[in-house]
Amino acid sequence: MFFPLFKYNTVKNPNLFFIAGPCVIESEALCRRIADRLAKTASKHSVDIVFKASYDKANRLSKESFRGVGRLKGLKILAKIKKEFGLPVLTDIHEPSQAAEAAEVADVLQIPALLCRQTDLLAAAGKTGKWVNIKKGQFMAPEDMEYAIKKAGKKVWLTERGTLFGYKRLVVDFAGIPVMKKFNV
Repeated sequence: MFFPLFKYNTVKNPNLFFIAGPCVIESEALCRRIADRLAKTASKHSVDIVFKASYDKANRLSKESFRGVGRLKGLKILAKIKKEFGLPVLTDIHEPSQAAEAAEVADVLQIPALLCRQTDLLAAAGKTGKWVNIKKGQFMAPEDMEYAIKKAGKKVWLTERGTLFGYKRLVVDFAGIPVMKKFNV
C-alpha cells in the first residue's frame, strides 16, 4: 500500500518509509537543520521520510524533564517545516482535545505507547481522517493491538515498542511484528 501523503513518489518499495527527526521540538533552528538533511536524503535516495517531532512529551518520567516548546509554538514550527521542506510531519497527541488542532498541521498523529488503549484519544485521532501511528504499549501483547486499531479506524500504522521484562528491561520481540502485520494496517 502506498501512502499518497508523501512528496517523493518514486520509491522502489512503496511499503518502506522512515520516520525521523528530533524526539521533541527543542527549537525551530534545530528542526530546520534536521528537516533540511532529511529532505535532501529523501530526494537523493528516493525514499519517503516523515519528519517526526513532538511539541509536548507529556509522558516524561520526571516532572523536571524538558517536555518541548508547547502546543501553539510547536504546531507553528511543524507547519513551517512541512511547507518549506515538503516533508509530511508527525507529532504526538496526548488528549482527545488535541487531535483536531494537531491534524490541521500534521499528516500523522502519533499515540504514545502509554496511551495506546485510551479509547477517546484513539477515536478522536481517527476522526480527523489523518494517519494515526499507534505505538504498542510495552505492557501489551501484539495481538491486543487489534483493539486499538478498531478504536482509531482504517488509516493506522503500528509501531513496535518492545515488551517490559521486569524493571527497566525493555526488549523488542521481533516475533510480535508478524502478529501485528496480520491486521493489514
